[in-house]
Amino acid sequence: MASVAVEYCGTECTEPKLSENAAVEENETRFRKKVHESELQCSHEEHGLDKELMTPGKVSGTERLDKGYMQYGCPHYRRRCRIRAPCCNEIFSCRHCHNDAKNSISIEQKLRHDIPRHSVEKVGCSGSFSVPAFNKFVKAVVYAWEDTSVEFTSKEQYHCNGCSICRIGGSKNFFHCNKCGCCYSALLKTSHPCVERAMHQDCPVCFEYLFESRNDVIALPCGHTIHKACLEEMQEHYQYACPICSKSVCDMSKVWEKFDLEIAATPMPPYCENKMVWILCNDCGRNSEVKYHVVAHKCPHCKSYNTRQTRGLGR
Repeated sequence: MASVAVEYCGTECTEPKLSENAAVEENETRFRKKVHESELQCSHEEHGLDKELMTPGKVSGTERLDKGYMQYGCPHYRRRCRIRAPCCNEIFSCRHCHNDAKNSISIEQKLRHDIPRHSVEKVGCSGSFSVPAFNKFVKAVVYAWEDTSVEFTSKEQYHCNGCSICRIGGSKNFFHCNKCGCCYSALLKTSHPCVERAMHQDCPVCFEYLFESRNDVIALPCGHTIHKACLEEMQEHYQYACPICSKSVCDMSKVWEKFDLEIAATPMPPYCENKMVWILCNDCGRNSEVKYHVVAHKCPHCKSYNTRQTRGLGR
């Protein structure tokens, strides 16, 4: 990234052509001068650099690459660059910072908006940041910049063409499902139930848009998606059904056995002992006619108690 910035940030040269060696020396001199001027714009306290690193000609390529490592960024990403939002032409550390600032209840409703993430074209360096220098950057395809690990590639970042975004974890560990419209773990490639655009919806608990969420998302056995933390919170309140389709989210066989014992220990009074009701099973989707019981109704097909009564007492 640094080589691209250096290559395209220079101004047009109108001086007479020099010999090859002289041209090389001239370019090196200009480069060192620009680096020196850029470094002087930032205070020593902000960068935390030694005085030796501030002297041009003494900074190696590795030292220059490590400058400001883990010293910049925002609560969302630790990285040494900022983006210019194409929608409002303002500068932010990342798209989440933009959305938090421009799409909050403190902003007038007509002015609220999210950044068009795929339209971002200008990126600036946080270390030598200034508005005039920022405007000199050429258009670039934005992938990912992050300093959260010792090596940039330790998170195994990869670009998914289907999702049109960058992901972490290694492309060999994930696959893109065209019907669901998202990447899933390779372990689910042959077993996950497909739901049309399952990830392109809000979490049914907290209503955050799942496709752009930075929190862990899991696919339920029914195919619907939800935040992992939201599902755990549901289970803490003894809710074990999908909030969208009401199917069981885990193996409930042990619970159904306890229901059998509870119903056996709770006989119905004689006047409604033989009353029948129609039920719909949320797990298998079948309708059945069963004996009425005040505790619960068991599906005769899949033995699940995750049912609902659809018709009143018949006979």
